Amino acid sequence: MNRKRWTALAIAAALFVISVLVQAVGVLLSDKEGGWSERWLAFMESPFSEEVIAEGDPLKKIAVLEVNGVIQDAGEAESFLSSSQYNHQTFLQMIKQAKEDRDVKAIILRINSPGGGVAESAEIYDQLMKLKKKTNKPIYVSMGTMAASGGYYIAAAGDKIFASPETITGSIGVIMQSVNYEGLAKKYGVELVTIKSGPYKDLMNPARKMTEAEREILQRLINDSYDAFVDVVAKGRKLPEDTVRKLADGRIYDGRQAKALHLVDEFGYLDDVIAALKKEHHLTGAQVVKYVNDAPWSSLFEMVSNQIKPDSEAAGLIRLLSRPSSPRLMYLYAE
Repeated sequence: MNRKRWTALAIAAALFVISVLVQAVGVLLSDKEGGWSERWLAFMESPFSEEVIAEGDPLKKIAVLEVNGVIQDAGEAESFLSSSQYNHQTFLQMIKQAKEDRDVKAIILRINSPGGGVAESAEIYDQLMKLKKKTNKPIYVSMGTMAASGGYYIAAAGDKIFASPETITGSIGVIMQSVNYEGLAKKYGVELVTIKSGPYKDLMNPARKMTEAEREILQRLINDSYDAFVDVVAKGRKLPEDTVRKLADGRIYDGRQAKALHLVDEFGYLDDVIAALKKEHHLTGAQVVKYVNDAPWSSLFEMVSNQIKPDSEAAGLIRLLSRPSSPRLMYLYAE
């Protein structure tokens, strides 16, 4: 970075520190019971806060939980500098907060995602279903530009799904990909030496062709995850399993097609979902809040990440560090 950027970054960092100290003082001064250490710890550890997007009764809230980007637990390398993107652990905490907050009477799951990991998608779905079972709080889904594959998987937990006619959804299926560079390695005299404890320990070894026995093992994994996806959709949408399997060949649908196939219920945007929840669940006058990922240091990290060009070596290193080191089962439309 040049001198101007470093100066701007230093000034922004200083302002950030000042803002944190001001908030901290506010926390301490507002504490009338003397438990300032607990309050300060909670303030520093909280990974998100509530942002009011529609005024109303704070004792009767509708909470908006957003899923933006690829659904994966990318670890520290990516989340450290990508606070604006999806953070799996933070999102799970948001679900827990919505479940435990007695003032939250309903949830809107706002999805703009091509899907992601099989395990992460299943975990979100499981937590949402537990929330519904324990609290009976309705969950309405608001699809954004895309809610495909794993994005549709978690949407199936909703009581009602809204999409725009242009929303890209569907892509019901499982994928696992790797690269085979055997020919390239031979051309340049590169040899990958593997010592293994069993014949299948190096499944999807990129330096050699996959055997039929290995392909069968992986296909069984794919089929198991696919069956789980079909079951979730069949239960969530109250559709026969055979019908879902006909739809679940991996293709995508726009909102119009999805509505005709009963994969979504209504056309509408976020405001329409809010209005429907208020009308259908006696929540007139409710306050609408959005859970915002704003851990105390996230804004500074986001500022730093904005200085990193997407095609720079630093950005490439971050992507490399955050990428799983082995092929994964994915409910994913596209990378």
